Amino acid sequence: MTDSYRGVFGAIPYAIRRTESWTMRIYGVVGGLAAAFVAVVVTLALVVWMGETAGIRGGTFTFSRSLYVVGGFAAVAPLLAPLLFVARRHRLGDPVAAGYDRRLGLAGFCFLTSLFLALVISAPAELRDPTESVLVGLLYALPPIVAVVPPTLAAAAVFWIGFRHRGAEEPDRSDGARSEGDTV
Repeated sequence: MTDSYRGVFGAIPYAIRRTESWTMRIYGVVGGLAAAFVAVVVTLALVVWMGETAGIRGGTFTFSRSLYVVGGFAAVAPLLAPLLFVARRHRLGDPVAAGYDRRLGLAGFCFLTSLFLALVISAPAELRDPTESVLVGLLYALPPIVAVVPPTLAAAAVFWIGFRHRGAEEPDRSDGARSEGDTV
């Protein structure tokens, strides 16, 4: 365990270095940058919001600021979860199902896509561009509250894959070794 990653910020490059999956490596870069971007945007928006409501006494505004931070964390945590699962798996040598790293990378990309879908669904009417796309038109037609559904389902998928395929009976054989049941 001398090659430890020492916390969340070290886990991202550790997961990228140690995984055999190119899907996870690409997600490591894209997901890490996306998580940093979301964290910066949420932090700056919170600072602006606090500045705009500085003269107002507590109550609803204090609660809504706290809820805003929880919402930002809810967007960043599933972006980092695949990387943290993979880093932990490699550091501890946990047995996992074959393709564990690749599945988590794909689940991370699905969560990233779901955030984009949520932004399109919840876009205010004055910011929506006219479109001839049937798919974008359908997304615009949905009520804004539906925007929480895609990220919630995708986040659940990330955590389900992370826990379901960990500790599997058949370990990941990324070194190319085959067992009797493998086919070519």
